[in-house]
Amino acid sequence: MGCDMEIALDARMAHNGRLVLPKMVREALGMAGSGTVVFSIEGNQVKLSSIQQSVKRAQDLYRLYATNDATVDEFIAERRAEAARDDET
Repeated sequence: MGCDMEIALDARMAHNGRLVLPKMVREALGMAGSGTVVFSIEGNQVKLSSIQQSVKRAQDLYRLYATNDATVDEFIAERRAEAARDDET
């Protein structure tokens, strides 16, 4: 299913808040079986994405705005050093 299609579906929510995602929604999320779904609240709308889609989006945003070529290990080392300095104060 393409991202340019707009389809409205409904699902019943149980009294305990549980609901079953319709098959078409699971397929659009690229999910088969169990998995993690990320809910984003934007104004009065709730958007769903799979954890894989959310990670890819975060990686794409990082690549778009990254200003250096530091490796992940260098980044983690910098954050740990920064946290250590904060702990000293």
